[in-house]
Amino acid sequence: MKELNRLIKEGENGDVEFKEYLKEDIHLKTSRKMGLASQLKYRLLEGNGSARYVIGVRDDGSIRGLDKKEFKETVNVITEIANDIGAQIVDVTEQNIDAKTVGLIKINSKSNQLEHLIIGTAGHVDHGKSTLLGAIVTGQPDNGSGKARSYFDVQPHEIERGLSADLSYGVYGFNHKGQPIKLKNPLNNQEKSRVISNGVKVISFVDTVGHEPWLRTTIRGIVGQKLDYGLLVIAADDGVTHVTKEHLGILLAMDLPTMVAVTKTDLVDKKRTNEVIDQTTRLLKKVGKVPYKIKKKQDIETILKKQNDLLIPIIKTSAVTMEGIPLLDRLFYCLTPRKKQNDQPFRMYIDKVYKVTGIGRVVSGTVMTGKIKTGEKALLGPIDNEYKEVKIQTIEMHHHRVEEASAGDIVGISVKGAENTQIKRGMAICSPKAKPKTVREFVAEIMVLNHPTKIEKGYEPVIHIETISEATTFKEIKGNYITAGEKTLAKLRFKFNSHCVHEGQKFIFREGKSKGIGTIKEINI
Repeated sequence: MKELNRLIKEGENGDVEFKEYLKEDIHLKTSRKMGLASQLKYRLLEGNGSARYVIGVRDDGSIRGLDKKEFKETVNVITEIANDIGAQIVDVTEQNIDAKTVGLIKINSKSNQLEHLIIGTAGHVDHGKSTLLGAIVTGQPDNGSGKARSYFDVQPHEIERGLSADLSYGVYGFNHKGQPIKLKNPLNNQEKSRVISNGVKVISFVDTVGHEPWLRTTIRGIVGQKLDYGLLVIAADDGVTHVTKEHLGILLAMDLPTMVAVTKTDLVDKKRTNEVIDQTTRLLKKVGKVPYKIKKKQDIETILKKQNDLLIPIIKTSAVTMEGIPLLDRLFYCLTPRKKQNDQPFRMYIDKVYKVTGIGRVVSGTVMTGKIKTGEKALLGPIDNEYKEVKIQTIEMHHHRVEEASAGDIVGISVKGAENTQIKRGMAICSPKAKPKTVREFVAEIMVLNHPTKIEKGYEPVIHIETISEATTFKEIKGNYITAGEKTLAKLRFKFNSHCVHEGQKFIFREGKSKGIGTIKEINI
């Protein structure tokens, strides 16, 4: 086969990837699988929707060769990864070279599957989070006076002060060729709907708050929104601050793969930018992460190829000069969403509640698990320690009407049957199959991140689980007390209300600043 011989001799190019041997029990595990999926997306992007995988060949082009079992297993791994990202195998051929079997797999993108990636921003106030997102979703530079950020500050006091006070959301997408679909006016709901209709991939941004007194809102954005990735923003003129460290700690506590954007590079010289990158590098190494500077698109390929929980890419950006924006576009397109739990019953925690004329009560949030369709029945609560049956009337995703929502989607759902019910943030809407419990007490494994003294029985921090934010009492602590850096079991009790929680959920507890993290191990109703 001339094509295969030529590819091996010439080495890798944009749409070609060499794979030696892929094992199902190794390469289909979550972290390895995500890296391979992102790498395939990169190759499809380089090939304008097509990619070629040469298997049985090492990275340097030397032939390793495969037996029949290894060949079939490698093809199966690539097939599953392709299916996960909406691509398909169109041809598989094999050939003997030097008495060893190698193969060529051709892969094409599909144009009919919508992939949804949710990225949450974090970082100190005035470090340019909203301005950067405005430049990304519009593809238009900022005027140096915050024009781009105006799309994310919607309250009068936010616009007046130039400070975000609540979570805001942005969206843009990509077509089947990997080209970004930008929004001329992100405030126009029809444009957002166009992205959902025409894109094969949608990027939703959850823009959190950088002002220190509103830490609880930042935590709500990171903990309660089912994020796939975190984007930590650090301004080149200000550098790493105590809030930067706090927000990084929250991202890592939630096990979020994280990226760093060094913003406002247009305001300082190259020396200062490099100083801030050095600060950032030291910070990341201190928390056990490996920083990797992205300067060109080939660096993205390296990140994707070696994607793991340790690597954190760093990109220099400017919303004014648009430095780094094309690299972020390419990186976002290639990134793969974390595994969605669509095989579990539907569950969504309510973040906001609206009353829309002609529609009625609308609750919004991120679908945590499962799927829900219009017309289906669900349970809402807890309300007076019980769950109320409601009917799903309509579902909208970024103002685009859809018939179904699944895990990872940010949606607004209109419900019928709760007209005179007080619906609050932190409540859940679930499938009856989820069998939601009304929980007041639970046992958790906790770890204290920082605290000046020891934490004992009776300690009352605020706890954040999904969109729940509630004062909680430590009723019991194994060993009687715990100090910074230690881990133990504790029995906790919500101080005022019961909530819908279950085993395995992660949470953050804080007293002013974040103090620790935990995982629910046992429910005591």
